[in-house]
Amino acid sequence: MKKAVIISALLIGIIGSSCSQNKKKKEHKKDKEGITAIATAPSGYDLDNPVKYNMPTELLEISGIAFNNGNAGTIYAEQDEEGKIFYFRPGDTRANQAKFGKPGDYEDVAILNNQAVILRSDGSLFSFPLASVKAGQINGVKEFKKILPTGEYEGLHADGGKLYALCKQCAGADHAQKDNGYILSLAADGNISQTGTFTIDVQKIAALTGKSKLKFHPSALAKNPVTGQWYVLSSVNKLLVVLDNNWNAVQAYPLNAGFLQPEGMAFDKQGNLYISNEGDKATNGNILLFKYSKAK
Repeated sequence: MKKAVIISALLIGIIGSSCSQNKKKKEHKKDKEGITAIATAPSGYDLDNPVKYNMPTELLEISGIAFNNGNAGTIYAEQDEEGKIFYFRPGDTRANQAKFGKPGDYEDVAILNNQAVILRSDGSLFSFPLASVKAGQINGVKEFKKILPTGEYEGLHADGGKLYALCKQCAGADHAQKDNGYILSLAADGNISQTGTFTIDVQKIAALTGKSKLKFHPSALAKNPVTGQWYVLSSVNKLLVVLDNNWNAVQAYPLNAGFLQPEGMAFDKQGNLYISNEGDKATNGNILLFKYSKAK
């Protein structure tokens, strides 16, 4: 009888060990596919300890931000009420500005091929020479309507000679299933044309956050020059999502109360991450700098 008990116990131990190993293999496979559990911050960044730059009054409602070729010496920005582009050094208490158009709901800015490009919420794009910005007199502004499908847009980014626009709320789109993006070409004379599309699987983002369903409404996107990954920011969802270079979501990070209303995002060429926040009656608009630190 004792021998039978011992043999039974040994069999249970072997089966249990085998099940545990199989479970680990499945978990390892899941990691290989790039889907990982929710964490506190992307590798190399501490989202709880930023360097904070308060914005002057005219940038209370700062929206998009951008660098020219990743040069951190000058930040370009716009706000969502006036047709002006602003530029300043990190830490400046005043911002230089130049007018490019009428008042409107402008949401993001990108710098590419010595041109500045502004995205309005209705998908209209405005391009003009970057040199004219610092000259204080912007001439030759070109406006492009209906290049993007009907919808509400907040995200624009320049990378690899192309512009990337991401829809926040597009007509006929189910934002619990996918989010649509558009690739644009910018010619030397400032002309813009659509050259391609991409799609983000929102169901993958929902799975990463542990939710059965999520309606995703992005407000900014930028590409990390160090890792090659895409970062997508959603102010509505208070999420920062990391995607691979094929637009597959691999991780999602909840944003804490320090992100008042995150609307803009950019990386400098060292991989440092900048996120702009609109202010309110009690708080200035700001830019939060998260310095990149290589994992040891």
